[in-house]
Amino acid sequence: MSTPEQTPETVEAKPVKAAPADDLVSTRHTLTAGRRKLKYTATTGRVVLRQEVVTDGKSDGHVPKAEVFLTAYTLDDADPGTRPVTFAFNGGPGSSSIWLHLGLLGPRRVVSGDAGELAPPPYGLVDNAETLLKDSDLVFIDPVSTGYSRAVEGEKPGDYHGFTADLESVGEVIRLWTSRNGRWMSPKFLAGESYGTTRAAGLAAHLQDRHGMYLNGIMLISAVLEFGTLEFVPGNDLPYTMFLPSYAAAAHYHGLIPDQSLEEVLADAERFAAGRYPNALAQGNRVPDDYRGEVLARLAALTGLSEDYLDRVNLRVEHTRFFAEVLRERRQVVGRLDARFTGWDSDSAGETSTDDPSFRAIIGPYTAALNHYLHAELEYHNDLPYEFLSTTAAKDWSYKEFENSHVNVADKLAEAMRANPHLKVHVASGYYDCATPYFATRYTLGRLQIPAELRDNIELCDYPAGHMMYVHEPTRRQQSKDLAAFIKGASNR
Repeated sequence: MSTPEQTPETVEAKPVKAAPADDLVSTRHTLTAGRRKLKYTATTGRVVLRQEVVTDGKSDGHVPKAEVFLTAYTLDDADPGTRPVTFAFNGGPGSSSIWLHLGLLGPRRVVSGDAGELAPPPYGLVDNAETLLKDSDLVFIDPVSTGYSRAVEGEKPGDYHGFTADLESVGEVIRLWTSRNGRWMSPKFLAGESYGTTRAAGLAAHLQDRHGMYLNGIMLISAVLEFGTLEFVPGNDLPYTMFLPSYAAAAHYHGLIPDQSLEEVLADAERFAAGRYPNALAQGNRVPDDYRGEVLARLAALTGLSEDYLDRVNLRVEHTRFFAEVLRERRQVVGRLDARFTGWDSDSAGETSTDDPSFRAIIGPYTAALNHYLHAELEYHNDLPYEFLSTTAAKDWSYKEFENSHVNVADKLAEAMRANPHLKVHVASGYYDCATPYFATRYTLGRLQIPAELRDNIELCDYPAGHMMYVHEPTRRQQSKDLAAFIKGASNR
């Protein structure tokens, strides 16, 4: 059967799909911070990342590849030549910037409560009088697949789920924002939390090498620069010693180490973790019985765990085991991100904890506040779900650059500091953080390959809090002061 020939009048025209375009929205705001009244502009939305495609030696133009969501705050009537700007992001990998944005740095903050006194739904959102905006413009970046950031139609999200690809895409956002806003002569800073510190260390070197962009400072919050200090795998005894002071802090907080101050407990744990404990682990099954007995007794005193349990785990306490065991008699588990928090597992006899009560405590307040804030106050509307933490990105993340070795970016940080001797580094840690323990951070920084002349460029600030240390209100206030002082000192103006 023949098909009638279609005339031009009968051919259905296919709709032309609009090319991806920036969808930024700006709003004006005022904030009272102490005696100052801050007038600022908030700009939020997605910027399109493009890549030049070359075929047979000829350019096919710059093709849209991804749309990256950001929120920028700029102080009105400020001199862009002297006004610092801070690019901030969280970690995961796979996390949006929601935590630093609404927990510590931004002009608005969520009221989530703290360990033992959590705020009930629907939570609260208030002005942040301690915002870093007083001293620096702020740009919060959500890497591809987090927040509202997505690969464009036809592109693979997985192309951005990896160490180098992530540095390149986030670095390109920083370059674009800096160029479009005329900020190449501004003092520039990075602020990263958790894996965001891995990203920040890599970016410091990447921005220098790829774009010639030298930074004034980097703020590393709950740092992880050397994954070998954290990975509990057979043959690697280092994490057992690195986590010990944080275990001791948790035990002290929950009343298992009486008659000592936190400072005394931490000092004891650090000495033991740097001396007799790693020595015993290194000897393996050759350790003398009397030495092993001394180590068992000391471990029990520092962790609140029984000598019998420590003997059965062969002196090696993996962190998820600790979370389940330390308060087992109370039928509670403690938090990984913040060991001050407690909760319950479905099985009180489980070998390890299956969930993190400290993370569960803050998801609700932060996601509710963020979704309200973007739509109602910043007037940005998008029907996509805001991915506060992308499990897909986390599972797909590629570390192919570190095949057959632990992920380590300490060399990238050292490289950036050697090339730019003016680069200052602020490192913030929480004593109760059992995800990126403070003692591991000190260990890594103590072995950084920099000359003695640059050691004073690094400042350490430790707080009686956890991974998201700003959940603890006294710490939030002090940390805000410390970051403001760092920005002022490193701006060289």
